[in-house]
Amino acid sequence: MATQDRARARTHNESGLASYQAWAMDNAISAFSNAIAADESNPEYRLNLARAYARNGDFDHAMQALGEYLRLETEQDIAARYEKLFSTALDPVEEILIDKMRQLGMSLQEIGKAIQMWLEFRITIGRRPLRIPKPELWAAALAYAITKINFAEIKRKDVASAFGVAEKSLVEKYD
Repeated sequence: MATQDRARARTHNESGLASYQAWAMDNAISAFSNAIAADESNPEYRLNLARAYARNGDFDHAMQALGEYLRLETEQDIAARYEKLFSTALDPVEEILIDKMRQLGMSLQEIGKAIQMWLEFRITIGRRPLRIPKPELWAAALAYAITKINFAEIKRKDVASAFGVAEKSLVEKYD
């Protein structure tokens, strides 16, 4: 591959990252696609494309881009984290979300939105480490976010109690 192509790919990727940060997802998707076209061997560009699709709510394309990313990724710990997204099994955060949001009387649609937020977060975190020592706290923060978005009449202390977390910790994770 020519040095010129790699330089062009890096330029497109940088443009995509700037658009991503500015929440201009159509521009980010286009720029990351151009980066891939210029340098098909760099897994980072495909991961960035997946992140942009996920943030844009296009999970089908996000998962396709992640699949292509996994074919190229050489860092096994990062690849393993993303491979789990293709599993049909629920992760601990999703299991707790479903159980506790049902207990709070939240609708299936609200539970689905919380799981979608979690999926988006897991994709958009990129290469940064994802540590989940307390899945109940992550789940509580997601449920609380859904209550705020939907103007639900569920109090923060009730969310904290249902998930077995401290109210202060819930606020910190939510923030």
